[in-house]
Amino acid sequence: MTVRPPSPPGSPRPGRTGAGSAAATPAGTERSGPAGAELTGAELTGAVHSWDVSVGVDGPGTRFVAFLAGCPLRCRYCHSPDTWYRRSGRHRTVDDLMTEIERYRRFISVAGGGVTLSGGEPLMQPRFTGEVLRRCHALGLHTALDSSGFLGVRADDALLDATDLVLLDVKSWDPATYRRVTRTGTVAPTLRFGRRLAERGTPIWIRFVLVPGLTDAVENVAGVADFAAGLATVQRVEVLPFHRLGAHKYAELGLTFPLADTTPPGPELLARVRAQFAERALTVY
Repeated sequence: MTVRPPSPPGSPRPGRTGAGSAAATPAGTERSGPAGAELTGAELTGAVHSWDVSVGVDGPGTRFVAFLAGCPLRCRYCHSPDTWYRRSGRHRTVDDLMTEIERYRRFISVAGGGVTLSGGEPLMQPRFTGEVLRRCHALGLHTALDSSGFLGVRADDALLDATDLVLLDVKSWDPATYRRVTRTGTVAPTLRFGRRLAERGTPIWIRFVLVPGLTDAVENVAGVADFAAGLATVQRVEVLPFHRLGAHKYAELGLTFPLADTTPPGPELLARVRAQFAERALTVY
């Protein structure tokens, strides 16, 4: 999860989602063929929540961004609870999504952009994600994967060979803070994934969401900054200020927004955190 506009337009968006929703077309696990058989682009399906075209938000240039449904984390600051479950997406084949991407191919190419697969967590659907990235790469489009890295082990070498950039969301460094943020798991899979990417030579943009009273501790930020500085292929760090733009989605889903009373970080806190990264010779945005 990263900070994005709350309602991607122009896409096949489902209605209310969540437990008991009847509006969304059910979308479960990736469809599989017979043992040993390779599915074609017309057969391999994924759960696609929506898509959008963004500028300078999800990678370089103007990008076609596909938001896939399903995420194993429940980050307290998540602004897209409507992407948590695969059932909140709709079945789309690789060919379906590529048809949409082809419509924007010339536009995004001229604008120096590409295609980003986001979510949710795209690595919950590694076969679908990998095939879309491969097809885009074959067209000469710049490709980016937006991931928390929590499921990085699911990204095989073929998927990463077709990935030009990984937007790696590092939730926190301190173990207790990480659990408070995500309400599950450990940061270790993210760290392993980041190191694997660096060893492969894959460019990385580190993303860190700054939440006052949650992720802003000096020691927590220092840990993330040291990790980023230790990866040779990190091109930039994006410190993303917490916002409440997705709060209305929680209300629509009958959920309580955990950080409803948290205010966005002020300029002094932003400056201090960005300085912590810059002190380690990292390019910070």
